[in-house]
Amino acid sequence: MHTLSRFLWYLIHATLAQVSAQESLTLNTLYSFSGASLSSDPTFSLPQAQQLTVSVAICSTGTTSPAFFVNNNTASTTDIFEIQLYSGFGNWTGTTQQGGSLVVQNVGQTSFQVIASTGALVHGLIPALPFLGDTTNTQALIYSPPFSPIESSPPMYPNYTLLPANLSIPSPPSSPPAFSLVIAPTSSGLASGMQTACSINSTSSSGLVVSNDLWLRNSDGWRSQWLIDDLTPSTNYTAYIIQDQVKLSGPIYFTTKSPSFPCPLVHSLPFCPSTSYAVPLPFPQSPASSYDSSNLPQSVSDPLLQYMTNFTTMLLTFACGRDLYSPLQTCESCQEAYRTWLCSVSFPRCAEPPSSSSSPSSPMPALTSPQSGSNKRNSFLPNVSYSYQTVLPCLEVCSAADRACPIFLGMKCPTPRFNAASSYGVGFIDEKQGVLGGGSTGTAQDRWGNVWCNPS
Repeated sequence: MHTLSRFLWYLIHATLAQVSAQESLTLNTLYSFSGASLSSDPTFSLPQAQQLTVSVAICSTGTTSPAFFVNNNTASTTDIFEIQLYSGFGNWTGTTQQGGSLVVQNVGQTSFQVIASTGALVHGLIPALPFLGDTTNTQALIYSPPFSPIESSPPMYPNYTLLPANLSIPSPPSSPPAFSLVIAPTSSGLASGMQTACSINSTSSSGLVVSNDLWLRNSDGWRSQWLIDDLTPSTNYTAYIIQDQVKLSGPIYFTTKSPSFPCPLVHSLPFCPSTSYAVPLPFPQSPASSYDSSNLPQSVSDPLLQYMTNFTTMLLTFACGRDLYSPLQTCESCQEAYRTWLCSVSFPRCAEPPSSSSSPSSPMPALTSPQSGSNKRNSFLPNVSYSYQTVLPCLEVCSAADRACPIFLGMKCPTPRFNAASSYGVGFIDEKQGVLGGGSTGTAQDRWGNVWCNPS
């Protein structure tokens, strides 16, 4: 039906709707409806509000294409607006001080959601993507987009104190968003269907949730963290994050490792909050299937904490807060950059060569040659009974610490022109072989699960 015809139809329907029974929508409440259980062209009365947003989303489609109309003045049949849908969702915002109504035309068998809200509870897409920590042959570590950024006051003279080596994670937000994770094999076509939260949420999710908690990876903010098990080895997966049942983040894509991949995941370490990948360690004792701060061997954590303590003590011999060595950097940013570098080099990241189906235009990851369990890059790691490959730390991780710290600390990184490539991944963030500031990818990890060097 043409827009003009639909508009004229609605004028007549809106007049009749004023004397017909309507279902009332309560403010800031999410409603789900199915066309099969609704009358033809159902009408819903809207609450009175100075500023109201009516948000709708299609959850599943039938043979018809429904249209949504808002009348924001029950005393008039001229204040009528059609909600335009994009990617299956849309919203209208305006005043309903005289009341109003929502009419759904041509609903058929379509199922949909409706919200009449005065706040942020509206359907939409989250610009930030989920984050993949890493995978093993059957596991995946996935994070929601960040929320609730940490706001902290920088230390000031004369009480210039730095964080301890073993960080204490602050209390999480009291009312975090409600996140859910949906994973499905990419072959299922999940990403090619309707891109609304309710349509994705109706999909049966793959894998078994081992744990789901909040984690503060970095200053970007808190994230919901999922450890998923029982995935199929060597399989491509698609993942979405749903927030508060109405907002959608994704998709991202990842591939589980081959059946023989031996390394377990390491995550949730307060002293290395961004470490969330597979590390060459013996498989943890049952019932644990990964390592965190509760079961990581002290022979690994104690030396790292001692290094961090010694570095902080040396850094504080500088006149922090009184003498500026840079208009952009402080002792606090130096300590943070050093911690990122130390964690990156202390926990080698296990990896596998890319499959033959990878794009030939994609850069090759900075992989080491296969090494035995007794020939390890970190001497404090216990011996393992298998051989493995690792993806090298990004050179930028070292360069960031070099830039952030006072020169008297002697933080020096190898140069790309000579021997940097033997210890670091070169040319993936902001450098390429022999040329500073000429990165080829702009990032070390993308939404398709490709990791070219370990950014930690």
